Amino acid sequence: MNNPLPPDHPQPPRWADLLLEWFCAPHLLESLQGDLHEEFAYQVNRIGEKRARLRYIRDVLGFIRPFAIKREKKSSSTSLLHLDMLKNYVTIALRNLWRNKGYAAINITGLSVAFCICIFLFLTAYLQLTFDSFHQDKDRIYQTYFFSNDPEKAIRSGGMPMPLAPALKTEFKEVEAAARFMNTRKSLVKYKGNYFDKEVYLTDPDFFRLFSFPLLEGNREMALGDISSIVISRNMAQTVFGNEDPMGKVLQITHEGGQKGYIVSGILADAPNNSSIRYDALIRIENMPNYQADQSNWGANSHRVFMKLAPHTDQAIFENQLKQFAQKYFPDNLESLKSKGAKPDSRGDIFAVRLQKLANVHFDREISNGPPVAVVYALLGIGFFILLIACINFINLSVARSFTRAREVGIRKTLGALKNQLFVQIWGESTLLCLFGLWMGSLLAYLLVPEFNATFDSRIDLAYVLQPGFVALIIGVFILVTLIAGGYPAWLMAKFNPVEVLKGKISLKRPGVLRNSLIVSQFVMSSLLACCTIIALQQLNYLRTRPLGFEKEQVISIPVGNQVNGRQVLERMRSKLAADPAVMAVTGTGVNLGKGKDRVSSRSITGFTYKGKDISSDWLLIDYDYLKTLHIPLLAGREFDPAYPSDSLNRVIITETTARQMGEEQPLGAFLDINDSKHQVIGVIPDFHLYSLANGVMPITMHISHSEPIHYIFVRVSPQSLASAMDKLKKIWKEVAPQAAFTGSFLDENIDAWYQNEEILSQIFSLASMVAILLSCSGLFAVALLVSEQRTKEIGIRKVLGAGIPSIIFLLSKDFVKLVLLALAIAIPLSWFLMQQWLDDYPYRIEISVWVFVLVGMVALLITLLTVSFQSIKAALMNPVKSLRSE
Repeated sequence: MNNPLPPDHPQPPRWADLLLEWFCAPHLLESLQGDLHEEFAYQVNRIGEKRARLRYIRDVLGFIRPFAIKREKKSSSTSLLHLDMLKNYVTIALRNLWRNKGYAAINITGLSVAFCICIFLFLTAYLQLTFDSFHQDKDRIYQTYFFSNDPEKAIRSGGMPMPLAPALKTEFKEVEAAARFMNTRKSLVKYKGNYFDKEVYLTDPDFFRLFSFPLLEGNREMALGDISSIVISRNMAQTVFGNEDPMGKVLQITHEGGQKGYIVSGILADAPNNSSIRYDALIRIENMPNYQADQSNWGANSHRVFMKLAPHTDQAIFENQLKQFAQKYFPDNLESLKSKGAKPDSRGDIFAVRLQKLANVHFDREISNGPPVAVVYALLGIGFFILLIACINFINLSVARSFTRAREVGIRKTLGALKNQLFVQIWGESTLLCLFGLWMGSLLAYLLVPEFNATFDSRIDLAYVLQPGFVALIIGVFILVTLIAGGYPAWLMAKFNPVEVLKGKISLKRPGVLRNSLIVSQFVMSSLLACCTIIALQQLNYLRTRPLGFEKEQVISIPVGNQVNGRQVLERMRSKLAADPAVMAVTGTGVNLGKGKDRVSSRSITGFTYKGKDISSDWLLIDYDYLKTLHIPLLAGREFDPAYPSDSLNRVIITETTARQMGEEQPLGAFLDINDSKHQVIGVIPDFHLYSLANGVMPITMHISHSEPIHYIFVRVSPQSLASAMDKLKKIWKEVAPQAAFTGSFLDENIDAWYQNEEILSQIFSLASMVAILLSCSGLFAVALLVSEQRTKEIGIRKVLGAGIPSIIFLLSKDFVKLVLLALAIAIPLSWFLMQQWLDDYPYRIEISVWVFVLVGMVALLITLLTVSFQSIKAALMNPVKSLRSE
């Protein structure tokens, strides 16, 4: 029970108050105790404190009467849960919100924006965290990987040799099923004269025993029973066959240069968005080119292997059994590592075959090139940050408004309203606001889903909102928001003392503690997001502008596709462009630089020996003028030349890193054992980045082959003709390859696509920090309004005593500046630590500059001063006569 007497006034005996609260009926207690306290204050002034306390005890004991002790039984009409009462609460809530439209609009807008952003961020995180969770036996499915404890750095690789999966099934009874899975570039599918580019993956029949993708038509046991069988996805069935029944039909597939007919033996449901394995069609892995040669080759790592262990098989025990397996089939790897001075790791392994759980495959950057899980948790954290800032803003506005509603609460209490009734009513208003905010946020999310997916290259679908896990998350978050944002202001107003309220004497006990904590929390989160945003943008800009070892400007990359012969098209384009002064050079390659419009990224790694050393290198197919087109200089030797026919047979050009691995300062003329043949080094070039800077510098060995397919054509144009170059090449493409679509793009745009994850992260940080700052400013404005209302009379007295407007503005602003400085003192070290951890994942990274934090601090202080000064100036310009009239 509240004590209406001031703290410095003599107080009645506490035990007497407790006794009164114990026996008195709840509906009589508040008014009765208020009357007794007023009588006590009067008697203290008349007869003294000691005699007044005795009289107070006598009065309390005198009220122990049947009418006071009897507990009034609430009728159904006064029940909090009665339908009429609930209707009344809703009516009053709607009336109050309509009367205070500005207050409601600010809160609903803030909550709707916060809920909208949270839905997007939570859906993105939910999609990532539930990857591969839909498979029935997911806890027993693993991907194999190699572990090599190299002296320079421990290496984990997911590429497996062809004989591995059959050997595992043969030698270990614990292996219930094992399937190889090879994904290559798109294949050309032909049916009734129509052509389609589709992802046709190679696998084993055990694929259907491992994974739970629904087979819509066909038999799971026999779907890939024949080497000429093909299982297609539902989407491919609709695209290729339309309304025609695909079962039993023959498709012509051009795959890696060879064409073959396949009979459709099944239709598989499309892979969900949260699947690590995606496909248009599946065929037997025996259809892979050179399968006969590779099926017993333990040194050619070309695909992934998934396996299912028998129930109750322990992963650690099984991995221990694989040690002898590794010693038996990979003695060369072990000897090579030992010759380098490799030592066993903590598990006693120099080289080992290990298992990664399917649930962790998606986030394993080394074996599957997935996104770091820290980014997903960062998205969740940002979502909760935004929501928390909106809640703090809601609380500040509600508390500020509570003082304008104090008289209403006091009158309701005087007329008999109970605390719990007032609490439910006021909390109901807050819950109604939250419901409006959730509804508006959901509607906004629904309208912006296409834009979000396009901007952030995401695949979120609002259908995931109906998943039980996500429904539970949204309900939990909504309840938490209403408890935090609506519960505290409702509890605060419900406990106002009616006597003090109606006298105009209301105050909060230590109001600054909660209020200041909320302000500090808001600006800690806002400053943290701002610092992270700037650092992420700096790192992204650094990656984009760092030299790659070649000149990416003025080069156009054209994917050849599957409908034409890339080598023939390259020669035709050379012939067409030979006399064009705007074209500087033309070449071809098997691997694109960056990500072009075909979004295909491939990599070929070969191993070779040199003087007993085992060396692994990227095996890059190029054509004549490759170095000229990309402006890559020669350090030694020469480029490939059509005048030397042997260049296309057994000559290679290597990079500096490859030469260092060979241990040769002058490697020209050296012979390398590659694929059972001798290849002579004819040139050495500086290191360049064939892939993203996130991978570091890799050794590269370049070769020319007239038998291997050209997949990309590079054209360097002069700066003067850059604007018209794309249109010109598009016209020429129609002449040299009329059956194929032109999908050319500038190489610098492709390179930027390497850093798509960083771009998305920086955009999310930017959006989140902007929203956080706006919400924090509105919350700060609300607190400034609250403070100015509480200190109206103080300001009036100061003005009467001669205080100037600048001094009053300084008085009202200095406390907020102190709070923002405290928030910066917390946010800056935290953001430095978090971003250091993030940057450690990059071989090439920026050094965090102190000026980032200085800039964020100055902007935060400036925003604070601008936000607070508006209300401070308004309060300082107020006529003191109005504020002091009631005195």
